[in-house]
Amino acid sequence: MMILSFVLNGYISKQKQATLETAKEEVMEYIDTSENKENLNEILNLVSSVGEAEVFIADDSSKVIACGCEDWQENKSCLHSSAIISKNDTDIHLSTLGIYERPHYITVESIYDEGIVVGTLYVTAPVSKVGSLLTAVTRIFMFSAIIPLLAMFFAIYAMTYRLTKPLKLMSNASRAMAKGDFSKRIPVTSDDEIGELATSFNMMTNSLAQLEGMRKSFVANVSHELKTPMTTIGGFIDGILDGTIEPEKQDYYLGIVSDEVKRLSRLVEAMLSMAKLESGEFNLKPEVFDLRELLISVVISQEQRIEGKKLEIKGLDETESISVKADRDLIYQAVYNLVDNAIKFSDDGGEISFMLKRENNKTVFTLSNTGSGIPEKDLPFIFERFYKVDKSRAASKNSTGIGLYIVKTVIAAHLGSVSVSSKENEFTIFKIVLP
Repeated sequence: MMILSFVLNGYISKQKQATLETAKEEVMEYIDTSENKENLNEILNLVSSVGEAEVFIADDSSKVIACGCEDWQENKSCLHSSAIISKNDTDIHLSTLGIYERPHYITVESIYDEGIVVGTLYVTAPVSKVGSLLTAVTRIFMFSAIIPLLAMFFAIYAMTYRLTKPLKLMSNASRAMAKGDFSKRIPVTSDDEIGELATSFNMMTNSLAQLEGMRKSFVANVSHELKTPMTTIGGFIDGILDGTIEPEKQDYYLGIVSDEVKRLSRLVEAMLSMAKLESGEFNLKPEVFDLRELLISVVISQEQRIEGKKLEIKGLDETESISVKADRDLIYQAVYNLVDNAIKFSDDGGEISFMLKRENNKTVFTLSNTGSGIPEKDLPFIFERFYKVDKSRAASKNSTGIGLYIVKTVIAAHLGSVSVSSKENEFTIFKIVLP
């Protein structure tokens, strides 16, 4: 605004000075060319009106002898003739001439007669008029600028609000998540970077909410799994010690205690394995071994459970011996978990099939079982930790929800892959590919 005022002030001043020069030249032309000077006052009055200036002539003694103002036209006397005008050598300048209260723009021209100065022409205009014009222009500018400025303000406000609102919502949601509340979501209202950030934030919130739910479920399941065998063990041991259980039945109940201890051991082992896998503390110890023999040893270890459910084992005796270089203990655990799952979720009298082969320089192991299968909606999450397809059924079958997670992690550590396909109430197939 200051720059605009400076530029306008200079421009208007120059224009006003040019106007005064033009008015002076018009009067001088009349004086030089006209032989009859009777209409001089009228010419001065006309030039004063048109040029918005005050035009007057003083003689060589600085006494006003002609003026274009209305007072002079009526009374031959005016403000200019009431004082002796002070002389100044400059052509255009600011001065009061000794008759004005405030500075005026002044332009002068000497009048000659036969080479002798007989008078001086003065053309003046008050500086205040230039200031008034500048003020008027400034007002117009301000009035013209206020609308786009307001529009720009509201546009910037709307843009800023649009950018900061999702961030504020994310901040509030983050504080809520820190307190355990995963219910808040960020509305996605655009396709730009902010929209992508909101989408990613919502996906992260969904994952955290799911993980938190699975964690709570896991804690509840583990608590139940620990409490039930410990209660059983404690009850039977107390019964033996206090004589409630007769000596001839103690061996039977000690067998139950042994089974419960083994169950606790499996649970603790699974939890320790998951902790090691997640922390990255385990180191692969690769060795060459026969994968077929490992499969057979896993099946033999579960012979009692297989016979108890009258399951039919197929394909194991038909598989060829294939040697692989891997961590035997980790592969054993992965295969054990798959076989354990197959037994657990097979119906009585069902089938479990094995297939082992070489394919494109890779070892492919397939394990399938008949039974209830896995719902299609659960297949994408089956390898996530703590995930259970049927929580009520899984709890009754001693599931911790981390067996398949361990399988995926172990196979990935060997740069292999594991996949699953299933059809409800018919079959489930797990496929492992090792390099």
